[in-house]
Amino acid sequence: MTVGDPHKSMAPKQLRLAARQGNLTEPTSGLAPGFVQCNLVIIPQNYASDFADFCRRNPKPCPLLAVSPEPGDFSLPELGADIDVRTDLPRYRRWENGVLTEEPDHLLDHWADDCVAFALGCSFSFEEALIADGLEIRNISEGVNVPMFRTNLPCISAGPFAGNVVVSMRPMKPKDAIRAIQICTRFPAVHGAPIHFGDPTQIGIESLQDPDFGEAVSIAEHEVPLFWACGVTPQVALENAKVPLAFTHAPGYMLVSDKPNTGLAIL
Repeated sequence: MTVGDPHKSMAPKQLRLAARQGNLTEPTSGLAPGFVQCNLVIIPQNYASDFADFCRRNPKPCPLLAVSPEPGDFSLPELGADIDVRTDLPRYRRWENGVLTEEPDHLLDHWADDCVAFALGCSFSFEEALIADGLEIRNISEGVNVPMFRTNLPCISAGPFAGNVVVSMRPMKPKDAIRAIQICTRFPAVHGAPIHFGDPTQIGIESLQDPDFGEAVSIAEHEVPLFWACGVTPQVALENAKVPLAFTHAPGYMLVSDKPNTGLAIL
């Protein structure tokens, strides 16, 4: 994201329209402060019940916020009156039999009458609360996509959906890390508190400079990495489930909703 980026001042509806028109092509971290951003999973109707169970059994990485009103409906009225999940994200992913095949900028050519969309809470939503408390979010200050890593922490399986948790990482000074944990505990609908901090090898991460998704960020001396459960986890589950055809957001390129972050906080 460049300095002076006009998207930084846009409201959620304007950002969705910009994505719909092909003008928003960047990660959405730091955009539309105050509003919930969502991970997206779109699967055929005959897999929807098992995926809903997977989300219920794994609420930290897969906090479910909204589902299509009915198969084939590309709106999500719980999150915004004019949302079109086929066009309103900057970048998508197409999966065939668990294999990532392309990253299109819209799904107009792929939508089917049996498609069911699931919107999941995203850690970008709690970043606002951390920044408001004076904490630095390194991926935002460095203008890059948040680093995300596969772990060795297993999810609870449901039907064909199984796999390990994916985490997003943000480094902080120890005193700031304690405060971040306190703040994020109030936001269970967007992953809640970190699930690990400190030694990354304990959760199966060998190098913080080689993220599986997103981009690496700098880590200063005496800072500790904090790891939050991440909404990219369902993409690992899709790999294992080998759903014939599915779609997700591209990591970091989220659906910006009209729902205020304050509505998710537990005081």
